[in-house]
Amino acid sequence: MRRRPVGVVTSALVVAALVAACDTGSSSDGAASSTPPASSSSEALANPAAEVALALPDNAVGSAVDQLDGLVESLMESTEIPGMAVAVVHGGDTVYAKGFGVTEVGTDGAVDADTVFPLASMSKPIGSTVIAKLVTDDVISWDTPVVTNLPGFALADPWVTDNVTIADMYTHRSGLPEHAGDKLEDMGYDRQQVLDRLRYIPLDPFRITYHYTNFGLTAAAESAARKADSDWATLSENSIYEPLGMTHTSSRFSDFEGEQNRVVGHVKVDDEWVTTPAQRDPDAQSPAGGVSSSVNDLSHWMRMLLADGEYDGTQVVAADALLPAVTPQIASSPAKTPDERAGFYGHGFNVGVTEAGRTQFSHSGAFAMGAGTTFLAIPSADVAIVALSNAAPIGAVEALTGEFADLVQFGEIRNDWRDLYGQAFAPYSAPTGDLVGAEQPQNPAPAQPPSTYVGTYRNDVYGPAEIRDEDGKLVLAMGPDGITTHELRHWDGNTYTFTLRNENAELGSISKVSFEPEASRMVIEYYDDDSSDGVFTKAE
Repeated sequence: MRRRPVGVVTSALVVAALVAACDTGSSSDGAASSTPPASSSSEALANPAAEVALALPDNAVGSAVDQLDGLVESLMESTEIPGMAVAVVHGGDTVYAKGFGVTEVGTDGAVDADTVFPLASMSKPIGSTVIAKLVTDDVISWDTPVVTNLPGFALADPWVTDNVTIADMYTHRSGLPEHAGDKLEDMGYDRQQVLDRLRYIPLDPFRITYHYTNFGLTAAAESAARKADSDWATLSENSIYEPLGMTHTSSRFSDFEGEQNRVVGHVKVDDEWVTTPAQRDPDAQSPAGGVSSSVNDLSHWMRMLLADGEYDGTQVVAADALLPAVTPQIASSPAKTPDERAGFYGHGFNVGVTEAGRTQFSHSGAFAMGAGTTFLAIPSADVAIVALSNAAPIGAVEALTGEFADLVQFGEIRNDWRDLYGQAFAPYSAPTGDLVGAEQPQNPAPAQPPSTYVGTYRNDVYGPAEIRDEDGKLVLAMGPDGITTHELRHWDGNTYTFTLRNENAELGSISKVSFEPEASRMVIEYYDDDSSDGVFTKAE
């Protein structure tokens, strides 16, 4: 059974689906409300089209902020997440910024508002503002084709290659399948090598299919950076981080590693949080998942968003360049019934309408190797919240921002966000593979001699895969120079298995490796996905 990998931020998709699935504006007892739509007079006079269904409670943001300490503490107690940091902006100011817990289990390193976390796919909306800055400066437009400034770039369809734009990639509507390229990154391929292999991946219909794709977005960002005569990390620094005073924010993993006040990722083993077996290095897809930052720094960025691109009296990003990023461009979670709200995606932002009839935009980030992050903004309430954790994604940070948004809009928590997000995220921590939990046959059919299987096999997407005989044991070597290796265990006949754990495969994941009788081809289950058929053909 194929499963969408967590990779970088599958949580963003979960967020969109949950927001769309929740109550569509009925009263708390489930009956349709008889109260006519209401809005503050300032909202109605400023923009009648922005009128909302429900007015805000008195002191809406202040009352919600007053409850944050208790919400975070109870959430950390129930989940035992090692560390978390939270910030809220309102009225042009940071009105809340605190850290909780520790940077690493077994230490006394306290998390504070300046502690640096990896953001995972919260990097996408931040990178989108970098693109919007280039649009502001007339360096590119959202509609600039990717190939214009990225020579050699290609997708499977030549027409799509010529026409896919930066906007298409940031909206995940290129037709590339979900998470295309992520497994290549796990194998050790660098950014250019992954981008070069996108041309071999079959496409779904262009501009009408939403598939969340880290390396499609990365291709767009790389194209924009080349037009700006810069690398992406430096461009981000010069365009957004420095103008906003984000002194502990970077799009380079080495900068994160160099921070003294930073977290270590954590994963769950036997229901206990332990330090990650490998700190995630996301440089290959930095525009999609490589930003690291603190909640204090991110409060500057959120203030700019809520002010339509202005920060401390300076228009950093033009409002009209930012607008398409934070407004619907494609349905990411179509409604399944006539009375259900749909979820949408802008350019790097999840976009939707809340139960109160207020627009909101948000994005989450998830590293299976130890990061769960999210931010949420409600422009009509002039408020935004960010929550960062140093634990593998379980929906905790999303539950917190969901509770906060309920408090702002209704003065009470209307949905059991902790249970909703807990259930939504649970499948992503499960191991993959048809043989997970299965017992090997008691009398397996014998394998052929190892020499039968030894050789180099090829797949256009995943490259060469070498089967070696090392002291009578078969070893599968993949990736550049065969740097990723797996020891094969005989299962039955011409079927072997290997176990793996990486950003896209949870602990306990098992992949079959099935050879044809004469070993002219092999099928690797783990790589049999929407990007490839998993068939590797033996070289002559």
